[in-house]
Amino acid sequence: MSSLQTSRPPRHIAYLVAGFAMFGPFSIDAMFPGFPAISAELSASPIMMQQIISIYLIGFASMSLVHGPLSDAYGRRKIVFWSTLIFVIASAGAALSHSMTLLLIWRLIQGCSAGGGVIVGRAIIRDLVAGPEAHRMIAQVMMIFAVSPAIAPIAGAFLCGVGGWRVVFLATGIFAVVLLLVATLTLPESLPVEHRFPTNLASLLDTYRRVSRDWQFMLLSMSNALNFGALFLYISSAPRFILDFLHLSIGDFYWFFVPAVVGILAGSALASRCSRRFSHSAVLRAGFGLMIAAGIANAGMNEVLQKPVLPWAVVPITFLASGIALNQPLLTLLGLERFPRQRGAASSMQAFLSLLVNATVSGVLSPAVSQTPFTLSAAALAVSAAGFLFWFAAGRPRESAAHEITGEETTTAE
Repeated sequence: MSSLQTSRPPRHIAYLVAGFAMFGPFSIDAMFPGFPAISAELSASPIMMQQIISIYLIGFASMSLVHGPLSDAYGRRKIVFWSTLIFVIASAGAALSHSMTLLLIWRLIQGCSAGGGVIVGRAIIRDLVAGPEAHRMIAQVMMIFAVSPAIAPIAGAFLCGVGGWRVVFLATGIFAVVLLLVATLTLPESLPVEHRFPTNLASLLDTYRRVSRDWQFMLLSMSNALNFGALFLYISSAPRFILDFLHLSIGDFYWFFVPAVVGILAGSALASRCSRRFSHSAVLRAGFGLMIAAGIANAGMNEVLQKPVLPWAVVPITFLASGIALNQPLLTLLGLERFPRQRGAASSMQAFLSLLVNATVSGVLSPAVSQTPFTLSAAALAVSAAGFLFWFAAGRPRESAAHEITGEETTTAE
């Protein structure tokens, strides 16, 4: 166990990592209200406007495989500091852009730097604490992060009304500056020099070769990615769900996002309470059971009623989100335990797989299944069931991978 580990770490660490996790939703969702103004001012076509999101995600996904290994080599603080500083510069550059080309360049840089804080932050939490305390802190991160997708569009609309779309980028940059100052003053270096690994292209490729060959890590990471997939399917299909299925207006998206956020907050709070009382297997069985039960109820209701009716159409989403939030902290930690001396690389791989699954859900699955309420709900149930099967397929060895969670150091995969 790291000499820096403590049973009572600074409370602000979880809040700080949650703040870094909010970069993504705010960098994407807060921009939506400003799209018409950007299009008009920079003479951008609808296809070019879509690239504002796509190029950001390309940068985020590509660098998600690099942040962790760099932190394993050079220390956690340096990567958090430099990635956040670059994000601040990119946000200012985007705000000052006077052409679509420049805006896209700065958005690419934003995406490349946005994941450093949260990817490395998860490794920092596990460096500092083990056992139920680590579970509790990851649950706190998710609980705080959960509200960002709901408030980002509202904040973006307000900021656009106050000063236009450029103010959204400036506000995002100021938020990053505040986190950077807090991290500089209070974030400890959780990875001692003697535990670091030199990195180059050959060692990076070797690290990911070893990570990808650890079947249990890959199964747990895929389960982790699919765990959120069912809810992300509904998020990706939200316009279809709200406007076409429920026949609501553009101002009624809260009918989806509020139940989802309430469910995530409830599940995260429950996960924090369960961390000291139940085994990780019992918690995960309960979480997946809740998700699958909600999925069955949702699909059955849509098959019987044919036309979704409020509020019953969104009640299963609340329980689905609760199960997701109950599972997420443990699935994240169990994956990190497979590589206790290379948690940065493991966290990067987790993030990359999640992005890959989310991109597939959004770009392929959502258009294919959002034809009727039943097909959408049935597909969400299938994604939840797939997440459970990946966790179940990890089998008995997952218990040995959890040694550090209960306070015992493991040498697995070293």
